[in-house]
Amino acid sequence: MTVSKKIALFDLDHTLIPIDSDYEWGEFTIALGWCDSTEFKRRNAEFFEHYRAGTLDIHEYVRFATEAIRKQGAINSEAGHARFMRDVVQKSITKQAKALVDDHRAAGDEVVIVTATNEFVTRPIADAFGVKELIAVELERDAYGWLTGEIKGTPSAREGKVTRVEQWLAARNLGWKDVETTFYTDSMNDIALLEKATHPVATNPDARLRALAAERGWRILDLFI
Repeated sequence: MTVSKKIALFDLDHTLIPIDSDYEWGEFTIALGWCDSTEFKRRNAEFFEHYRAGTLDIHEYVRFATEAIRKQGAINSEAGHARFMRDVVQKSITKQAKALVDDHRAAGDEVVIVTATNEFVTRPIADAFGVKELIAVELERDAYGWLTGEIKGTPSAREGKVTRVEQWLAARNLGWKDVETTFYTDSMNDIALLEKATHPVATNPDARLRALAAERGWRILDLFI
């Protein structure tokens, strides 16, 4: 009997960390003086509401979200993000979340973070959890190796998460039939991947996802209580 490879898939924002890293990074760039406070806050809040409602135009959002770092350049942006990690993200990483990831790793599962937030924001956060495999929104780069504001390939958002996980599996000569997947997420935006996973786990779910999980008999995990 063939034993399936076990993979633990984790959404990031409000799942492994109790914040929205993309939103908080935007707020942090205001504190750094990289953008106009009033206009940025207005647009950032507007995009966040679209995300929560499942109506976000991710291409438009990524152009907006990367504007400040594109203007700042790589050196300033990476230094600013290091401060963001120290001042915001590290304080948001809980023992419970680290233990959950570590437990899967100790059990021999491959751990993958699958997030709709872009790779610039999330790569250092994945590193903080000791997670090498990150499926995030990939960013196009220009001839000088810096960001253009456009998305490379399929964005890992909503149904795109299924596509990107399938691509990740295919690169390892695997398909859904070859793996046993556990997927943790807080969001109704991730319903497509929840339905695809062997073991869907509604994690810190809002009222809508909590009700759906109860209806379908999915596990519910309140990680931050």
